[in-house]
Amino acid sequence: MGTSAYSDVRPSPIAGSWYPGNAAELRAVVESFLERAAAPALSGEILALVVPHAGYIYSGFTAAHAFKALIGSRFSRVILLSPSHQYYREPLLTSGHEAYATPLGAIPVDREALTALGRLLQAASGPDITPIRRDREHSLEIELPFLQTVLPEGFSLVPLMLVSQSVELIHALSDALARYMLPLPPEEKTLLVASSDLSHFYTEKQARQLDTRVLNALEEMDIDKLYVLNASGKGQACGMAPILTVLRTCRALDADKLVIADYRTSADVTRDLDSVVGYGSAVITKTA
Repeated sequence: MGTSAYSDVRPSPIAGSWYPGNAAELRAVVESFLERAAAPALSGEILALVVPHAGYIYSGFTAAHAFKALIGSRFSRVILLSPSHQYYREPLLTSGHEAYATPLGAIPVDREALTALGRLLQAASGPDITPIRRDREHSLEIELPFLQTVLPEGFSLVPLMLVSQSVELIHALSDALARYMLPLPPEEKTLLVASSDLSHFYTEKQARQLDTRVLNALEEMDIDKLYVLNASGKGQACGMAPILTVLRTCRALDADKLVIADYRTSADVTRDLDSVVGYGSAVITKTA
């Protein structure tokens, strides 16, 4: 939908740098990634994705492997969880704007869903969802052009930026999300997305060791192991809190399968093996 349909639109701070700022060029780049990506072999109902959030030149192809699984699906709502790369005192943020803008159009923020989630959190003595304006958070926005491409009929967005990495927030938010999603009717089919890169600035060899541990734990849907890996430093993900929140929510929704769609590092692009960032993507399904 065009941005003129909304009076208060969050302008993109990263279009033209993290991804193309021209609509035709952006669509061509995203479609090229999707065409070249291999769709993961899946069974059952898709509940969630885990996708990376670097500039498209680095992680767009890895993200495309998971997003490709959505082609042909219909979701009326996407709940997108990201970390916050800027510091705020409040543990949990959302957009104070009416919609998000990308070169492909505007995506409406689902204020009704945010209000319902806020009430569920308050009822459980959880944190408030604090709205902010003109944020510069790339890790949430970077996923939107892919979603706009693979879900062309449109969707509303529930943007959640996790400042805190605490167990308390992960548990409170995942419980609220599950309580919100369980009674939804079929016409309100809702997708969860966790935005996260993996290890940062290790050698290629070290990064692959760290990332393999995280990916194996993800594939096993082993929440406790992910907590331990993150706390010990034996496995890392900058969006571990979004990953754990989504995984814990999906468990409550009877998810029983996680498929790793793709993994690579920045060295695949830069050829620098001395300092790399790891990128992985995954799809979570309910097969029973």
